[in-house]
Amino acid sequence: MNVTVVGTGDMGRALVRALAPHHRVRWTGRSVDVTEGRLEELGLRGRVEAAELASALDADVVVLALWHRHAREFAREYAEVLAGKVVVDIANPFTEDFEDFFLPYDTSAAEELQKLLPGSVVVGAFKNTFVAVFDTPQFEEGASDVLVTCDDVHARTLVSALLAPLPFRVLDAGLLRNNRVIERMTLLSREVGRRHGFTRRLSYRLLGASRSDR
Repeated sequence: MNVTVVGTGDMGRALVRALAPHHRVRWTGRSVDVTEGRLEELGLRGRVEAAELASALDADVVVLALWHRHAREFAREYAEVLAGKVVVDIANPFTEDFEDFFLPYDTSAAEELQKLLPGSVVVGAFKNTFVAVFDTPQFEEGASDVLVTCDDVHARTLVSALLAPLPFRVLDAGLLRNNRVIERMTLLSREVGRRHGFTRRLSYRLLGASRSDR
């Protein structure tokens, strides 16, 4: 599967490193030179293409590893180019101090992005996954969950298949509006984790037993 990751920050680096062994990945940002330098640091030069933005968006799936504010700006500028594509949104609408969200309770970052990209299909994923978890996603209780949301079942299935080889447990989390809960649970996770001393490497996993296990 052809995948483009937009954004060369910490989450962009983590996603590229996780996806590169399994898919054809292109990475883009403000500067190809910066992107090539990041690939050198990760030891992925020659395995991942550092691409100009214009050509990089020609992919099956485009992952926006951007802050929500920047993702909105990006969506406004490239809505026509992204039409017909699956766009993965990983952002949470944090305030500048990371203490709250700047969006009201009756929406989510993913839903707002979908409004700006009416010709694309937006999928939410990795919203509950802090960057430090990518290094070691296995916890004592099991692998960290990645919750995949989308109003389009085909796109939800497509992105779930894309993420299936990664060392996470990928779960179908239903419609895009469920990000209203997922995003705020991530904010709560950060607050609780800070109180109990595991701020950087924290995630959550749905615990349960199948009927056959009872």
